[in-house]
Amino acid sequence: MQLKTMPKKKPLSAGRAPLFLFLCQMISALDVPLDPKLLDDLVQPPTITQQSPKDYIIDPRENIVIQCEAKGKPPPSFSWTRNGTHFDIDKDPLVTMKPGSGTLVINIMSEGKAETYEGVYQCTARNERGAAVSNNIVVRPSRSPLWTKERLEPIILRSGQSLVLPCRPPIGLPPAIIFWMDNSFQRLPQSERVSQGLNGDLYFSNVLPEDTREDYICYARFNHTQTIQQKQPISLKVISVDELNDTIAANLSDTEFYGAKSSKERPPTFLTPEGNESHKEELRGNVLSLECIAEGLPTPVIYWIKEDGTLPVNRTFYRNFKKTLQIIHVSEADSGNYQCIAKNALGAVHHTISVTVKAAPYWIVAPHNLVLSPGENGTLICRANGNPKPRISWLTNGVPVEIALDDPSRKIDGDTIMFSNVQESSSAVYQCNASNKYGYLLANAFVNVLAEPPRILTSANTLYQVIANRPALLDCAFFGSPMPTIEWFKGTKGSALHEDIYVLHDNGTLEIPVAQKDSTGTYTCVARNKLGMAKNEVHLEIKDPTRFIKQPEYAVVQRGSKVSFECKVKHDHTLIPTILWLKDNGELPNDERFSVDKDHLVVSDVKDEDGGTYTCAANTTLDSVSASAVLRVVAPTPTPAPIYDVPNPPFDLELTNQLDKSVQLTWTPGDDNNSPITKFIIEYEDAMHEAGLWRHQAEVSGTQTTAQLKLSPYVNYSFRVMAENSIGRSVPSEASEQYLTKAAEPDQNPTAVEGLGTEPDNLVITWKPLNGFQSNGPGLQYKVSWRQKDGDDEWTSVVVANVSKYIVSGTPTFVPYLIKVQALNDVGFAPEPAAVMGHSGEDLPMVAPGNVRVSVVNSTLAEAHWDPVPPKSVRGHLQGYRIYYWKAQSSSKRNRRHIEKKILTFQGSKTHGMLPGLQPYSHYVLNVRVVNGKGEGPASADRGFHTPEGVPSAPSSLKIVNPTLDSLTLEWDPPSHPNGILTEYILKYQPINSTHELGPLVDLKIPANKTRWTLKNLNFSTRYKFYFYAQTSVGSGSQITEEAITTVDEAGILPPDVGAGKAMASRQVDIATQGWFIGLMCAVALLILILLIVCFIRRNKGGKYPVKEKEDAHADPEIQPMKEDDGTFGEYSDAEDHKPLKKGSRTPSDRTVKKEDSDDSLVDYGEGVNGQFNEDGSFIGQYSGKKEKEPAEGNESSEAPSPVNAMNSFV
Repeated sequence: MQLKTMPKKKPLSAGRAPLFLFLCQMISALDVPLDPKLLDDLVQPPTITQQSPKDYIIDPRENIVIQCEAKGKPPPSFSWTRNGTHFDIDKDPLVTMKPGSGTLVINIMSEGKAETYEGVYQCTARNERGAAVSNNIVVRPSRSPLWTKERLEPIILRSGQSLVLPCRPPIGLPPAIIFWMDNSFQRLPQSERVSQGLNGDLYFSNVLPEDTREDYICYARFNHTQTIQQKQPISLKVISVDELNDTIAANLSDTEFYGAKSSKERPPTFLTPEGNESHKEELRGNVLSLECIAEGLPTPVIYWIKEDGTLPVNRTFYRNFKKTLQIIHVSEADSGNYQCIAKNALGAVHHTISVTVKAAPYWIVAPHNLVLSPGENGTLICRANGNPKPRISWLTNGVPVEIALDDPSRKIDGDTIMFSNVQESSSAVYQCNASNKYGYLLANAFVNVLAEPPRILTSANTLYQVIANRPALLDCAFFGSPMPTIEWFKGTKGSALHEDIYVLHDNGTLEIPVAQKDSTGTYTCVARNKLGMAKNEVHLEIKDPTRFIKQPEYAVVQRGSKVSFECKVKHDHTLIPTILWLKDNGELPNDERFSVDKDHLVVSDVKDEDGGTYTCAANTTLDSVSASAVLRVVAPTPTPAPIYDVPNPPFDLELTNQLDKSVQLTWTPGDDNNSPITKFIIEYEDAMHEAGLWRHQAEVSGTQTTAQLKLSPYVNYSFRVMAENSIGRSVPSEASEQYLTKAAEPDQNPTAVEGLGTEPDNLVITWKPLNGFQSNGPGLQYKVSWRQKDGDDEWTSVVVANVSKYIVSGTPTFVPYLIKVQALNDVGFAPEPAAVMGHSGEDLPMVAPGNVRVSVVNSTLAEAHWDPVPPKSVRGHLQGYRIYYWKAQSSSKRNRRHIEKKILTFQGSKTHGMLPGLQPYSHYVLNVRVVNGKGEGPASADRGFHTPEGVPSAPSSLKIVNPTLDSLTLEWDPPSHPNGILTEYILKYQPINSTHELGPLVDLKIPANKTRWTLKNLNFSTRYKFYFYAQTSVGSGSQITEEAITTVDEAGILPPDVGAGKAMASRQVDIATQGWFIGLMCAVALLILILLIVCFIRRNKGGKYPVKEKEDAHADPEIQPMKEDDGTFGEYSDAEDHKPLKKGSRTPSDRTVKKEDSDDSLVDYGEGVNGQFNEDGSFIGQYSGKKEKEPAEGNESSEAPSPVNAMNSFV
């Protein structure tokens, strides 16, 4: 008996290919095994296995070797043609053929020339089953010709001119590689300005004096012959501006000197390619190279675009400083127009290259060898593509089919040959040739007609040994024609094995994905075809895996002490393990301090160098395990206190008393780490349905080491155990062996069963399916049953699988149904489920609500009422009623503005609802619709209603215009929302004195048709605050406020507007000539002089005085430094409202202030608010209505530059 052990994973690799034959009656590649010990009498047509390339360039200094290798049974003989005629190698003493091969060796090293044997060669390999031919091999010797002799004149150019140094290498075979170097064989530097083109020429966009040299040399390297040819050196001299002027100075007048620039700057022009357009053709699969080189000053930069698309991202590369665009693996999709753009500071130039991608023939479906048995049918397909479309031609045994012997089993249809009822005489080798102007493809494919009974090639009674829970692969290599069918059996009376548990591979191998103990036994492989039968027995043994019972643990020991690592393994009793100890993945030191016994490694007198990683490796012939621990060596220290930690995990898990629905689990506790174990937690994994997911199974006390576990049917169980103490829970133990319970009928039905229609004529039944764990067996399905709830119909049922939904079509609209979903599997049915009620699909409601009526509550609120619709007309679940309402508009407004409809939905069967947010004094229209799960029903008839008047909004704007000495004119726009009929406007106003105290309030009623009003008999140079609002019959609306100042007199200058931050315009005259002003200023000057004298006297006495205290507390803004940025006073923050008019300033006469822009209100002035802040955050002052006058230090001083304020301050 032959023994085969099974490694951890044994894939079907190519290494087994010589041991078996994989046959398929589909069109596929076939390789008949030629091992003479197995198949001495099996014949096979020839197959070419190796040949020289189609374009074969040889080194004329070496012997010519033209390869042609083939295999077949019997071994093929070889012959050659040269230039289409038979090549008789026996007549040429320099030509020999290798023994057992078709390879030609032509000895030209002793005598003869390579050119004599230049030509087209083709090899034919032939045996009794047919003839295979090679490609046409074009043999050409490589050539590396010399440059022709030429005299090259020196080149003299002015700095900045363009230049092309031609290379024009001799034509060699293969083409030479071009590069430019100097006499010292150093490559010439290249850049965006100087670069080598694809043709080998050296291009200068513009020359510089540093380009001057006498050794520009073009080299051509011919790699095939490893030779380098060189062109004559080219001399270049670049004359700078200074040199040119020196030369001109000696011969010409001063007027002919060149300017400072070396050469006139110029826009780009292309050196190559020429013109605006060019064409490029490339073959599919090659590298497309497009080149644009431009001259210009400054040096141009090159850009590339594709006019009708984008450049392929992963296949596009830029070479030669972006002057060359390369696209690799080019295809027909890359055809199109490519544009290169040369650009510098003076302009740009474009060139378009039209690219056409052609294609030599390439395979779509290449013909494959075909093995048939007598009387069978088959097909050879030869399908190729190219541009232009290739022509397909067939040969048989190297002869065109048109002149070959006729075969009645063969029928040719273009690129396909169909065979029917073949016989052994139909065996032949067919050649398919696909060719166009760019090349050809030639493929050999044989048709081998064999009649062979099955043969088993795997050795009989092979023994396979596999570790439990790993895959087992049992070989059954076979051969036969026609293709045998393979069956596997277990035991002497077992039935054929099927693919529910096993995997049957096409090559005959039987795979057991998870081998268990009960997989042990004898397996029989049977191969059958119409010519006979063969069988072979192999044996499988399942071994227990090797695992650790005790493994080495991390250790910290003191120098000079002793340490012991323990390593115990549990293994299959038929396998003998070997234990190997390693240190840092190497052998243990050769030191007597290290001793190894059966289960322990002991290190005595530990030294610092003993620290490291120690590994225990246990190996058997089938598996191996290893475990490592780190040893850390420390200096001697006092004995540490005991360490308390979570327990070590349990180990050595075993399953016993294995029954259908229970099993006993036993384990060994790990170290409790100085804290007693309180309980064990057991978890399970279902490897069949939820691999990798662990679920809770049971808990037992910390004193138990066994547990009786209840199991579910058809589950592949693995168990693990965790220990818990007062510190915490251990990591899980290693998993136990797997245990597969037997299948049973389901013990529960799907949950969440529902019946809801998605269309008016269907019922969609859904449920939450059972998971694999709940299936209790293979073949899980669901029996779905339904009938109308209110009818006498029988239950209708259907059985489905792998779904959680079933749609019943053709149902009446919105009818209640009783529904049941019952689980079943291959064993039987689950218990009878309870019926649930569902409904078929809803449709839109048919009837609109009736008797719609509206009662108006107030000017912004109304209540709608309606009668409910009949329940049957709802045709679905009643979700509520929906009210659409909108404000009616005149026909002219309706044309200009879209009507905005508002929607309110009232849930359930409610028959009334409130409509909030209405606009007063408006006409509204509404309708009501019923809503179900499908949507809305028809609308009721429109019902209109009116809302009563309300209070108006504030006037849209308020402007004070045309201020005079004693009058102000107010202009306003009516309220944007009058909310009724305006009855009148109310205007209230009151004066504000210089201390911001409010005067008496005056009320004035203005007719509603007015938009302008003039107030007369006002005080001159006085600020007034106005409160303005509209009224309807309901009441007053919101007010808008404004402030304004009357002028001083007809010749006065208007003071700044403190409250609003604006000044009123007025007629201005020179007040410096007015008598009253001159007298006033004299009085002011005299008063200031007296104050200064008093201050001076009191300062000299060292005392304090009220003015000084006031200056200390509130600095006079007139004597504060001006800010540099905006000219405002240094310490006074109310810069906007109180600063004096600047020179040349103009204040607007239109004091339009809208309501929302006003910062002032009645509260600010008359309702006791002690302090307010301007828009910029500065303090306004005391605006209370108190009679006592309070000092307004900051604000009063800020008005001092105004003559009026100056006068007021002394009143």
